[in-house]
Amino acid sequence: MVPDWDKSMQANRFASLRSFFAISDEQAMWRVQTQADEAAFAQLVRRWEGPIQRLCTRMTGDAHRAEDLTQETFARVFAKRKDYQPNGKFSTWLWRIALNLCCDEWRRRQRRQELPLDDTGGEAAASVLDRLAAREPAPDESLEGQERGALVRGALMQLSETHRAVLVLRHYENLKFREIAGVLEVPEGTVKSRMAEALAKMSRLLKPMLADGPPRNLNIQNQPKENLTL
Repeated sequence: MVPDWDKSMQANRFASLRSFFAISDEQAMWRVQTQADEAAFAQLVRRWEGPIQRLCTRMTGDAHRAEDLTQETFARVFAKRKDYQPNGKFSTWLWRIALNLCCDEWRRRQRRQELPLDDTGGEAAASVLDRLAAREPAPDESLEGQERGALVRGALMQLSETHRAVLVLRHYENLKFREIAGVLEVPEGTVKSRMAEALAKMSRLLKPMLADGPPRNLNIQNQPKENLTL
C-alpha cells in the first residue's frame, strides 16, 4: 500500500507538471491562429466560457440568450482567428467580440421594441425584472439583499449600452480602467467619465425605486463593488 504522504507528493508533482506545461491564453490563441489547433481552442473555451456568459447575461438581461451569445462569441473567435493581433492580450480581443455581439443583440431587441427603455413602470418593466432575476439566491442571502439585487439589475438594463458596458466590466469583471479602455478602444479618461456618468444614472434610477422601502445607502459611487449585486 502506498503511504498517504507518498500519494500527496505524487499529486503535488503532477500538479507542478501540469502548471509547467500550461500555456497562456496568447500561446493558445497563436496555435489556434496558425494551426487551427482544436485542443488549444478547447482550452480557451474552458477558461473563458464562464466569464463571457456572465458578461452576456448582464449586458442583455437574458440568461438563455446569453448562452447562445457565448457560443456565438467563440464561434466568431475561431472564424476570425486570422484577425487576432499576437502583440495584444487575448482577453481584450475576446471581451470586445462578446460586447459587440451583445450590443448588436440589444439593438435588435430595441428595434423590435422588446425592451423599451422609456417604460419604467408598467408590465414591460416588471417583465424585465422577472427575466433579470434568473440567478438562484444562496440560502443565506437576506430578502433585502435579493430585492436590492433585482432593483440593481433592473436599473442596469435602463442604462445605455455604452454606460452598461463600462459598469459591467469594471464592477463585475474587475477590469482596470486601462483594460476597459483597450476593450472599448477609447482613451482611459473617456472610460472614467463614462463610469462616473453610469454610476450617477444608476443612483438616480434606484432612488425612486427604493423610496417606499427602509432607509438605505444609495450612494453607490462609494459602495464596495460587491454591493452592486447582479
